[in-house]
Amino acid sequence: MHVNKGTTRHARTRRGRLAAASIAAAVMLIVFPANAAKAHHGFDDFDTDRLYYMAGTVSEVRWGEPHSYFTVTLESDLPADTPELALPEQLQATEDSGPINDAPSYSGSHDVLEVVIAPPSFTGRWGLDRPLVDGERVEAVGYIGRSHDDEFRPVVFWFEDGQPVNQVLGSQLPARPLPVPYPESDAPAANPGRDASAAAEDSEGTSAIVVWGTVGVVLVVVVVGGALYLRARSRRA
Repeated sequence: MHVNKGTTRHARTRRGRLAAASIAAAVMLIVFPANAAKAHHGFDDFDTDRLYYMAGTVSEVRWGEPHSYFTVTLESDLPADTPELALPEQLQATEDSGPINDAPSYSGSHDVLEVVIAPPSFTGRWGLDRPLVDGERVEAVGYIGRSHDDEFRPVVFWFEDGQPVNQVLGSQLPARPLPVPYPESDAPAANPGRDASAAAEDSEGTSAIVVWGTVGVVLVVVVVGGALYLRARSRRA
């Protein structure tokens, strides 16, 4: 039986390209979700130097991935600081519960805040397994947006008369806030209150970047090396 060498060589080349494409796709599936998850659930766009308490009525609920959103029309008679409320088990350590309990009430210029929370896949695990509904009352402690001061990102919020929902998605605040009362400057201030645990968290974040970067480089080398090997082999055939 006669086998066309050109056809065989073409088939090998095609298989090589498909293998390289498969490895490249694997690289994207490994690296992209890790970076995307970090970005989606991070607090980088919010002023983590200052925590504020707010309470009001929910409207315009948008429930889904990668975040859920709703607006809160603020109550006009907010207390001076956070009322005594139950905290999620993960945030009951003094270094977390202290700043949350001491957070002053929001006193900015907006009567309505745009609230962003974790998606249902996470929020359901941490205390709320259903969408919020228009007209429902919520309370929250969280951060104000850096560039958009009408945005609010909770570290914890309460619904149905005090049921807490952890929004840190872990067991500690992303940063240690400045001591209360906060400086009057609108500009984000350096945070001398960040302690060893926060510094350790930063170090862990840097280490994770290094690890994922190394994995990416190794996989790229494997892709390129495999492609060159298959190409050289096809030429010898």
